[in-house]
Amino acid sequence: MEQTYYQKGFGLGSEIRPQMHDNYRSQIVDLMRANGFRLNIGDLTFLLAMEFGFCYGVERAVEYAYETVHQFPGRRIFLTGEIIHNPHVNNKLQKMGIRFLPSMPSGSDKYSLVEKDDVVIIPAFGIPATDIDLLNKKGCLVVDTTCGSVLNVWKNVERYARLGVTSVIHGKFEHEETQATFSRTTLYKDAHFLVLRDKKEASRICEFIASGGDARSFMEAFRASVSPGFDPDVHLQRIGLANQTTMLSSESLEIAEMLRVAMIVRYGNENLAEHFYSFDTICSATQDRQDAVQRLAGDQVDLMIVIGGYNSSNTNNLARIASNFTRAFHIEDAAAIISADQIRHKPVGSKKEVIDNGWFPESTATIGITAGASTPNNQIGEAIERIAGFRGTISAADILGVH
Repeated sequence: MEQTYYQKGFGLGSEIRPQMHDNYRSQIVDLMRANGFRLNIGDLTFLLAMEFGFCYGVERAVEYAYETVHQFPGRRIFLTGEIIHNPHVNNKLQKMGIRFLPSMPSGSDKYSLVEKDDVVIIPAFGIPATDIDLLNKKGCLVVDTTCGSVLNVWKNVERYARLGVTSVIHGKFEHEETQATFSRTTLYKDAHFLVLRDKKEASRICEFIASGGDARSFMEAFRASVSPGFDPDVHLQRIGLANQTTMLSSESLEIAEMLRVAMIVRYGNENLAEHFYSFDTICSATQDRQDAVQRLAGDQVDLMIVIGGYNSSNTNNLARIASNFTRAFHIEDAAAIISADQIRHKPVGSKKEVIDNGWFPESTATIGITAGASTPNNQIGEAIERIAGFRGTISAADILGVH
């Protein structure tokens, strides 16, 4: 009987890695690694964050997708959505013949094109539990690239659900990962969840926990981000914390402390263990990239370039951190750097891309560079090459000749 579920690769690394190397490597980035993450070009200094770009989970997911194409020639291969939040990587997979299923709410309509002999790749974010059941019933081949850090969060949510504890998830309700995470509560009868986006929403929840309040008003505020049948008077008595792995880790920790204190106020420190559950589910790769950007604050950079998809949560958070100590420009790729005067970017906190003038004044001497966990190295190298070109160095060959 043919195996229908794959989660550990096909052992094709020797065939796949040279192809990925050619598609995503940057000699400029290699040079900066060798030179202490620094590159001096004329009167410009580029400082690369010491942790940046593809994390292990992303690299594994992309590699697994490449392997799938090689493993199943002649079969239709579908992705349930973007493999990661990077348009260049997703476009490359489409050119390799992988079809992307439509972006729509989970359910049978989303998978109406999928047939028994097809191959379906689950992206690094994971998919809702009901979708996995549906694919199993269709009998198609499933290649699961869900990141191990995401699986770790799921384990805790399932643990809470078994105990009858409400999962309180710091994340974006509309994000694929968060939807996959709270779906784990559906595996257990009468399990509940609540998704909160930020400290402002956490404050309202804490106030209700500590002092009670109008349940109807509470539900008006959170109706779109709670489980069916949620009753704050009942389901906030015992809570367990989890988080979308790409959120701002410092904020997740602050929110956890806010909720812990609220529980102490309501039930007393001696009863805390019965009402409050919290396990460390912050992704180490996310934390490392955020810490690396923060360390650049001590280098007095004149501006930061943050490269990554606009819908990438972890890239948005890197830009937010950088904006606290310098001018930060979140760009999707090197092409967004239009000229020495104009740049196309997404401002921190905004959902829309804008074009700004005067982003690169003549006085600029030191530029910090980082990239989200879904950004390949070649996008970093191309951005550096483009910026250097505005000061007279016009090609990667010129840059690679600088020692």
